[in-house]
Amino acid sequence: MPAIRMIRYYLPAIIWILMVLYVCTIPGEKIPSSPFFEKIHMDKIVHFGLFGGTVFLLCLGVYLQKRVLTKFTLTLIALSASFYGLAIEYIQKYIAIHRSFDMSDVAADTVGAIAGIIAFNLVRKWWLK
Repeated sequence: MPAIRMIRYYLPAIIWILMVLYVCTIPGEKIPSSPFFEKIHMDKIVHFGLFGGTVFLLCLGVYLQKRVLTKFTLTLIALSASFYGLAIEYIQKYIAIHRSFDMSDVAADTVGAIAGIIAFNLVRKWWLK
C-alpha cells in the first residue's frame, strides 16, 4: 500500500501527537491558572486526556488499516505513548520556557494511555464490528 494512501489512517493521530507536543511546550506563563484548577489537579486531567487520545487515535488507525489489533500491538502503542510523555517532560525541563519535569505528569500520561486502550476496546466492541 503506497504511503500516501496509508497516511489517511494515521493523520488524525499525527495531528493529535503534534498538538500534544505544542500544548505541552507552551511557555509556563501562558498557561491559565486558578486555585480551582490546582485544587482539582487540572494539569493531571489534561495529561490523562491528551495521552488517552493519543493511544485511542493510534489504535484506531492501526485497526482501520489492518482490521486487527493484537494485545502486543496495544501494549506497544501504550508504552510508546508513555515514553512520549516522558520525553515531553524532559523537553519541558531542558528546552521549554518556564516549564519543569514532573513525574506525576508521566504517571497521568501512562494512566491516560491505559484508558485509551480501554476506550478503544469499548468503541471496537460496540461500533466497529
